[in-house]
Amino acid sequence: MILDFNAFMHSFVTLLVIMDPFGGLPVFMTLTKDYSDERVKHSAHRAARVSLILLSIFVFVGENVLQFFGISMFSFQVGGGLILLLLGLLYVLNINLGDDRDYSRDIVIPMATPLIAGPGAITAIIILVSLYGYWVPFLAMLVNLFIFWVAMYYARYIKKLIGEQGLEIMSRVMGLLLVALAIEMIRSAWLESL
Repeated sequence: MILDFNAFMHSFVTLLVIMDPFGGLPVFMTLTKDYSDERVKHSAHRAARVSLILLSIFVFVGENVLQFFGISMFSFQVGGGLILLLLGLLYVLNINLGDDRDYSRDIVIPMATPLIAGPGAITAIIILVSLYGYWVPFLAMLVNLFIFWVAMYYARYIKKLIGEQGLEIMSRVMGLLLVALAIEMIRSAWLESL
């Protein structure tokens, strides 16, 4: 199997911007602020593992789910683009729609889903599979999950290195890129339908 480098880079960057480890890092650090170092690392392992399972399912059966419900790729791409546009705007404008539930006992639910393997990542995975087949998006997903895992595993060191403000700036830039990706997704779906 020969890897199409351009397809891989498109898939990798799309998922990197959507999964946004820099935006997820402050959430992870907030949720684990009272944890021991060992428990932080254990939580990073579990969140990455659950995300891997969820996203892998959608890599291999996502298109079949759409076909089962009779949803066209055009409708899904436009709907997904609108969700990503909204997520990007929330990042850029720093609007938090989070809930007030207490996750102090187990943070896997908010971290694995919806933060890492949320609607944006699932949407992007299904669209990327429709464009490039299974293996390129799957490999891009694995690399992105590894980056997110490293970010969570070394969260306290990263925060010391670049600071709270550095994380905030990176998250805003990712949000802006996400808005642009969402508009491009809607535009390309529209052009393909003509």
